[in-house]
Amino acid sequence: MGRGTRSTPWLFMSPTLLLVTLFFAVPVVLILVLSFTDMSTATGLRSWNFIGLRNYEQILNHPNSTVVAWATVFYVGVTLALFNIGLGLVIAILTTHIPRRAGFLFRGVWLLPRITPVVVYILMWKFLAERAPYGVINEHIMVPLLGGDGSGLVPAAAWVFVIVTNGLVGASFGMIIFSSAIESISRDHMNAALVDGCGMWQRIRYLVLPSLKWPLLFVTTYQTLSLLTSFEYILVLTDGNFGTRVWSLWAYQTALSNYFGNFQYGLGAAMAVILVVIGVAASIVYLKFFRFDELVQEPKIEAL
Repeated sequence: MGRGTRSTPWLFMSPTLLLVTLFFAVPVVLILVLSFTDMSTATGLRSWNFIGLRNYEQILNHPNSTVVAWATVFYVGVTLALFNIGLGLVIAILTTHIPRRAGFLFRGVWLLPRITPVVVYILMWKFLAERAPYGVINEHIMVPLLGGDGSGLVPAAAWVFVIVTNGLVGASFGMIIFSSAIESISRDHMNAALVDGCGMWQRIRYLVLPSLKWPLLFVTTYQTLSLLTSFEYILVLTDGNFGTRVWSLWAYQTALSNYFGNFQYGLGAAMAVILVVIGVAASIVYLKFFRFDELVQEPKIEAL
């Protein structure tokens, strides 16, 4: 193979590589460098200094760091398990065992939270969580169950609104991925299972679930990274109050608000770097747990 032939793929890939380098690699490097500086609105953009690991030390020694870290773990874990994976998988399985038209209609309804503009969707939930006459859920459900005067969001219900609001969007994403995987299962295997007298739960256990290992890895990894970096739901609904401040919101408030007295760009960048490290570590754990090397091999259908 000649040199010109070997360079042809790189020629076609060069525009994409250029865009990735320009809009991803370069900002990542700049954020990493910025995390070792004291740049803020107090120092200005020209009089900042390199301060080594001082930002990271300040973050780890901050009294709120542990609280925010555990809030992040709770937020990601509960939303991922109950909605993004749990509810998404249940809907996918149910809609593949009902008539096709009814399945399409049901999936379309569940896609509404995802296709609705995020600002409109979050504000709709915010109105439902606020005072009367808009806060129907807050006034008639949360206040009688958890107490409160109905003048605003019930503090004890803050996590409920945050997780449900984001979880419904994540469940629709999981539903799409899982439904595609289930529908790709050979009809011959399904018909053979029916002939052998297998019930619905047996078909799910021996045919459906083994085929979902790869989609489950993708949904788990993608949604974990999405939950780690998203904070718009919490920002609009609670602004981080009532114990709902997560790491990404903390980084945003540090860098782009006066959480520490002024805009602490360097400190916020350090928080972002820590978040990236956590995301990479979580991805590696998922790959090891799901045994990625086995996933890339030809899938095998378990014998009934």
